[in-house]
Amino acid sequence: MRAHMFIGRRRGVVLVCASALILAGSGGVLAQEAPIFQPGAPGEPSRELTRNQSLELGQSRYIEADARFMQHMIVHHGQAVDMGALVEGRTTHEGVRLMAERIAVTQESEIAMMRTWLTRRGESTEMQGGHHHHMNHEMDPNMPLMPGMLSPAQMDELAASSGSDFDYLYLTGMILHHQGAIDMVNELLAQPGAGEDPELSEFLSAVIADQSTEILRMRHMLSQLG
Repeated sequence: MRAHMFIGRRRGVVLVCASALILAGSGGVLAQEAPIFQPGAPGEPSRELTRNQSLELGQSRYIEADARFMQHMIVHHGQAVDMGALVEGRTTHEGVRLMAERIAVTQESEIAMMRTWLTRRGESTEMQGGHHHHMNHEMDPNMPLMPGMLSPAQMDELAASSGSDFDYLYLTGMILHHQGAIDMVNELLAQPGAGEDPELSEFLSAVIADQSTEILRMRHMLSQLG
């Protein structure tokens, strides 16, 4: 019999499941070395990895800019969740309600992932200094905390609206918000050595793909408001 080790991925997290064959004998315990498999892309077969390849795959390579990105994106995502919380009682548009619910659930899950990513690497989960909008945000309610986010005044306006006015403000605000997240990803990837951590790399790809698709859907919904 052979023991098998399987490497799988879900949003970049390397999952390792091993079944080791332990043989007890008069001379002690003998454990057979397990082969390691990495699943292929959809429609493609898995491939067996060497021990060095599996170790390299599991290594986490990141730079300071990666950690700062995650800290800022936690805050950025947090506002999207806050915007979604305002939907109840302010809209009768089923499309807006479902879109807001989808975005809030997705971004809450991604916030948890980002916190875990930072904690596992000994990094703070709080946004650190270095963002030039931070101080201005504390002084000016019309200044967003970072590009792509709504300002405190815009959040207040959204909270005070209802009906079609709310739908318009939510959709235009979330389109801006999503584009801001995409811009943050592109700014990070423009830095040498950034985005090479496997889990982070898959998250960045997901942000661009998912939020670009949602922008298109929201633009269509916006065009239907009349």
